[in-house]
Amino acid sequence: MAGLSFALRAGSLGRVLVVTKKEVVETNTNYAQGGLAAALDPTDSPQNHIQDTLDCGDGLSEEAVVRRIVEDAPRFVRELEEWGVRFTRKNQKILDLGLEGGHSTRRIVHAKDFTGREIERALVAAIRKNREIQVEENTLLLDLILERDPDETQAKDNRCLGAVLFKAKENRTVICWAKTVVLATGGAGKIYLYTTNPEIATGDGFAVGYRAGLTLENMEFVQFHPTCLYQPKLRNFLISEAVRGEGAILRNQKGQAFMKAYDPRGELASRDIVARAIDAEMKKSGDEYVYLDITHKEEAFLKNRFPNIFSTLLSVGINMAKDSIPVVPAAHYFCGGVKADISGKTQLSGLYAIGEVAGTGFHGANRLASNSLLEAWAMAAYAAEAIKGESGIGNREAGDTQKGFVPVHWGKKDLTGLDENALIAHHWDEVRRLMSNYVGVVRSEERLKRALRRLSLIREEVEELARNFAPTCDLLELLNIVEVAGVVVSSALTRQESRGLHYRLDFPKKENRLALPTEMRKGRVATVPLAGSPLEALRARVSRQRLATGDQVISKKQSSRDTSRQCC
Repeated sequence: MAGLSFALRAGSLGRVLVVTKKEVVETNTNYAQGGLAAALDPTDSPQNHIQDTLDCGDGLSEEAVVRRIVEDAPRFVRELEEWGVRFTRKNQKILDLGLEGGHSTRRIVHAKDFTGREIERALVAAIRKNREIQVEENTLLLDLILERDPDETQAKDNRCLGAVLFKAKENRTVICWAKTVVLATGGAGKIYLYTTNPEIATGDGFAVGYRAGLTLENMEFVQFHPTCLYQPKLRNFLISEAVRGEGAILRNQKGQAFMKAYDPRGELASRDIVARAIDAEMKKSGDEYVYLDITHKEEAFLKNRFPNIFSTLLSVGINMAKDSIPVVPAAHYFCGGVKADISGKTQLSGLYAIGEVAGTGFHGANRLASNSLLEAWAMAAYAAEAIKGESGIGNREAGDTQKGFVPVHWGKKDLTGLDENALIAHHWDEVRRLMSNYVGVVRSEERLKRALRRLSLIREEVEELARNFAPTCDLLELLNIVEVAGVVVSSALTRQESRGLHYRLDFPKKENRLALPTEMRKGRVATVPLAGSPLEALRARVSRQRLATGDQVISKKQSSRDTSRQCC
């Protein structure tokens, strides 16, 4: 959503290239069920929405960022409808507003229970009609091209000149020069074994920014959605928060409702509280899941309000009007990211980060339900405005881009491919199990240090593979998830308190003195000058293919990986 909506806005500024890891429709947004939060009801107000967002952020939200985005939310809903998005309505004049956890009233604008898919449909249709926008599918972002060596220059004194890309189907590395690069790469749910995210969410934008010397902020705040379906035949299937908003009750396997014992708001408490409550119930009983029960609602209502969830559950033998739904918490959303302002500007000149990959302080220590689509749309709008105000857009001469620095991995000649993927698959599985076992809903110093020690060894082995073998999609994504996992663990160790999504058994209380963002920046990175490297030889070929014609590069998060994963 962030990448495509930015591309549509930026099309009037010059040629735009959208780089996507898989097909253009395969995005995190496409899987979003809930909706977009906006104070539209006469009994609601932006101030109420602001307060709910700040309360959920648990003392770490940037109030100025929250205020601007939330106050603009009603305008953004109207914009989405103008782009052709068909939201669910009560009648011609009134939108149907849903209720979700953490919200004090109904304010969730939605398209049944497939809001993300509907937004994506409208945006992709508009993209395909726009001649100023070129889409390159099955193309991975490897790294950024920097003007100066990041080991010798602080990010604020450096500049992004473009990106190194990997054409997956052609198995070759290319470069793309750009006046402005915009990261819209989504999150990193796939660093965990159990996640609501699709296979594409391997943290590429986080890792690329980190290697370029950028600060990653608040990476310990990983949101676990309380209700991911526990079913071996379905992967990553989320049971929307809106189901609880319509009255669903969480029960343990004895049939006992338990949420009121943890929070007076019950099932409508914020996600961090509900996820920890479920985790506590599962640990107490030894069970692998709890139940979400909405059998007291009429089948006709459930089919109409949740057509996607109803039909999907029915396909695995669960009738939500008659059967309770087995659910578990699963990694869902990163509240931190590449440090950026509200318009997406990063510390690195020429580089923007928007959507989930960006760390703006909007979510603080915990994201309020249905604020993510709002943030994605808002940041795309603000980024386009900021770039429009910059001088010299579209005036880059070819001679301006003859030198730059890229990580040494992509500067070696005559690298051969791995004979087999067994080692990559083993490391991939080990990282995700480590993160799920030691860096999940509940953490401790002992667990975190154990995870960090093992991750350090895995990182050494993976970086050696990257140095000595030709890049593949699986190897590139493994390199990124190891990088991101290490940052998450280090950030979690640094924050010696419990706040929002971050709960430490050894530091169970919130400390007012620690109401500050956690910041992580990579140490020395081995780089190679672009001039004279094998990448340079590809420049002419890239230009002839029109792959480097854009004034903006959007790395929109996609993936070619299709690993097997089950929620049990």
